[in-house]
Amino acid sequence: MTWTSPAPADAPAAPITDGPITGAERPILEGLLARQRASLLNVCAGLTAEQLAERALPPSTLSLLGLVRHLAKVERVWLRQRLAGEDVPALHGGPGDPGDFADAQPASAERDLATLVAEWPRADAALARVPIDHEIDFRGRAMSARAVLLHLVTEYARHLGHADLLREAIDGVTGR
Repeated sequence: MTWTSPAPADAPAAPITDGPITGAERPILEGLLARQRASLLNVCAGLTAEQLAERALPPSTLSLLGLVRHLAKVERVWLRQRLAGEDVPALHGGPGDPGDFADAQPASAERDLATLVAEWPRADAALARVPIDHEIDFRGRAMSARAVLLHLVTEYARHLGHADLLREAIDGVTGR
């Protein structure tokens, strides 16, 4: 049997966020991040490992699997390592290493997708341990947890645009 990427269990029709849209800022930002995460899984749903690893838009070397690996690394770096100060090993070479994209192979697709999904509750737990105004030093400048959350939402949004184009090039599916 050929493995295919599963659909997210909680993929709502098309809400703006998986959380509130009024009230306190933090739950809104966390809901937006959750929605971006579910959207990535939804774009990947139903594709085989080979399709996920396909670099479908030459000359770009991006693949959906590369995006999955990259966003797992981004979650770990920003929320667990930088924001919460956890001493956890780097994923896919760590910041600046192109291995998340370059080393995306069909043989690792199921494991790489599981790594991303497993990273989310760990990243959420790390985030929950710090106040929204908690600051880290990032390249000599103060950066708040709020700014980190906004960065993650924009990082996902940017790559979801790539993911939509890749999915359409792979099998013609749009609107996921």
